[in-house]
Amino acid sequence: MNKNQPIDLDFDKQHIWHPYTSMIDPLPVYPVTHTDKNRIFLETGESLIDGMASWWSALHGYNHPKLVKAMTEQASQMSHVMFGGITHAPAVNLCKKLVEITPEPLQRVFLADSGSVSVEVAIKMALQYWLSQGRQSKNKLMTAKKGYHGDTFAAMSVCDPVNSMHSMYQGFLPEHVFVEAPQSKFNAQQEEAELATLEQAFAEHHTELAAFIIEPIVQNAGGMNFYNPAYLKKLRALCDQYDVLLILDEIATGFGRTGKMFACEHADIAPDILCVGKALTGGCMTLSATLTTDKVALGISQGEAKALMHGPTFMGNPLACATAIASLELLEQTDWQANVERVYQAMQNLHRCETLDAVKEVRTLGAIGVVELFETVDVAKIQKFFIQKGLWIRPFGKLIYIMPPYITSDEDIAHLSHGIYQAIEQKAY
Repeated sequence: MNKNQPIDLDFDKQHIWHPYTSMIDPLPVYPVTHTDKNRIFLETGESLIDGMASWWSALHGYNHPKLVKAMTEQASQMSHVMFGGITHAPAVNLCKKLVEITPEPLQRVFLADSGSVSVEVAIKMALQYWLSQGRQSKNKLMTAKKGYHGDTFAAMSVCDPVNSMHSMYQGFLPEHVFVEAPQSKFNAQQEEAELATLEQAFAEHHTELAAFIIEPIVQNAGGMNFYNPAYLKKLRALCDQYDVLLILDEIATGFGRTGKMFACEHADIAPDILCVGKALTGGCMTLSATLTTDKVALGISQGEAKALMHGPTFMGNPLACATAIASLELLEQTDWQANVERVYQAMQNLHRCETLDAVKEVRTLGAIGVVELFETVDVAKIQKFFIQKGLWIRPFGKLIYIMPPYITSDEDIAHLSHGIYQAIEQKAY
């Protein structure tokens, strides 16, 4: 498609659903013609600094030549082939890389389409594992409030039961066990009473629990809650003690976003099941993976079904796998840790917002910056303001946050931070 071809916004408004948007009174959409590095270009002429990395996925920015080359070369050979009864180098090499970079106990890899599907697969793994062990009573999950794990039904069932966008589906969803969200902050003292309450929940419910699922260190779309690594360490110990599997959802936190390759490394633990997605392909293609241990994989295979009962049509898509390999290689070659630390230091400008009465809290970790307000943001109003400032930032709820590509310059992060300050100061929300 020619980037100069006009975009029919009237057709879009009348016929196309966008994420979490009404068909009666839809939020405005802005017509994008092309992207480059950390810039989004609009049909109306604006060049926007991207503060969102396309919902946290475009780690390297846009149109990186290494990723474009990987996609182009793979597309010329084989864009897709079914994974049932067939294998290919992109899938094998990607899985080798994932086994290499994830915590050591994780040895078995299931490739899926999206983050939500990887969570579905993780939940199936946990349930099927205990069925294969003859323990049918272990058929529930436990999770923390303020979590977000995706939009498909099993994933929705472990999202926050009150404040999530999925609360309207209560009654249709499986019922699981919820504990309070982690309260002790990332850099603060871990409250022992909180851990005691968590242990009490395990003691009470462990006979019915297949797994505990949580986003490690950062609960993302459920409220951008940064919590103490000691909570995660205790959680691992309790899962071991009470014979419960631990599922870590690293879809948003994986591949360096929190300053570690995987957020669970802050607590020096490994899960029984790990979900990754979003940044896996550098934001170029949809792809996810669910990794697990030999114990879980072999346990499932010893059950009545003899196999994990899931198999997406586009499982192991060669085009996506080849892109993911290139993205992971690029991550290693570009000293991502130094880049994330640089981004973190540059985002300290956000703390200036703490001087504003409307601001409840500012928090930063790795390449994540969050400004929490006391009031809910008017997304349409504030996005119009950001566009005028040459910025792409999309808040939700009471949170204005940025998760920029790692390539973003200090100057651009300063522009993003100042734009957020101005928006709050001028009440453009």
